[in-house]
Amino acid sequence: MFTTFIVQPIFNLLVLIYALLPGHNFGLALILFTVVIRLLLWPMLKKQLHQAKAMRKLQPEIKKVKQAAKGDRTKESKMLMELYKERGINPFATFPTLILQLIILIGLYSGLRRIIVDPHAIVTFAYPTLQHLSWMKELSHNIHKFDDTLFGVVNLGRAALNKGGHGVYWPAMLIVFGSAVAQFYQSKQLLPTSKEHRGLRSILRDAGSGKQADQSEVNAAVGQSTRYLLPVMIFIFTVSIASALSLYWLVGGIVAFIQQSIVLREDETEMEAIADKPTKDVANIPEAEIIDKPSKTNKKDASSKSKKHSKKRRKR
Repeated sequence: MFTTFIVQPIFNLLVLIYALLPGHNFGLALILFTVVIRLLLWPMLKKQLHQAKAMRKLQPEIKKVKQAAKGDRTKESKMLMELYKERGINPFATFPTLILQLIILIGLYSGLRRIIVDPHAIVTFAYPTLQHLSWMKELSHNIHKFDDTLFGVVNLGRAALNKGGHGVYWPAMLIVFGSAVAQFYQSKQLLPTSKEHRGLRSILRDAGSGKQADQSEVNAAVGQSTRYLLPVMIFIFTVSIASALSLYWLVGGIVAFIQQSIVLREDETEMEAIADKPTKDVANIPEAEIIDKPSKTNKKDASSKSKKHSKKRRKR
């Protein structure tokens, strides 16, 4: 079922782009395929990025909530859930998109592996409709016409680090390194930035001396560590497999960075309204006055009081 409903549709989308592309370069087809996938996922990705930006805006208030809870986990969870509800934020909204991207990655890897093992699979594993395209008919008669390179420079069927100690294939290694760098900047772009966040080592050192660590600090420190961990994991994972998957990851990372830049900068007024929207039922949140913003009436009262004081001083 996974092959029928996941692998084959993904594989055939790539084959369709390859068969219709002038010049029939597999590397260029893979780049276009990656862009198409990112565009198809755009509605989900845009919603995910909006949630990420709103969460970044909410960090100061989350910290105040944790301070108000004073270590009471039940109270803290209740206050946070109420705060998320009032601001229209779902902390788990990113998981469906991440799972879908992982499924696409696994499906693409399975399809590419078929071509690497047997180049004829680009014809035999394609849908019958695609097999009748003119270029696919030519490949069925002469598979040597299949160009599995990136512009004739990088053999996408080779790994950066060949098994058996045959050395390093540097063109593929550059793609692998680029995919890790792209992942680093993609992760860094979404992480909340705060100068007050301590490192994970500092938190663990204090915990060893008996000092209880704040969960928000732990989460922030783990997020900062993940920024470096993910690129390292991607490098280790892709360095010994066909560079075609590394190319997909590289292009996907670059396109994702561009998409994130657009979303995080556009609709600034709308996002500010979401992040700065005052809570409606603040009475239902324990100690809500700590995270609630001063109302307009309070501001007017404060300004009128200051004016009265200034008049009295003038009279004196």
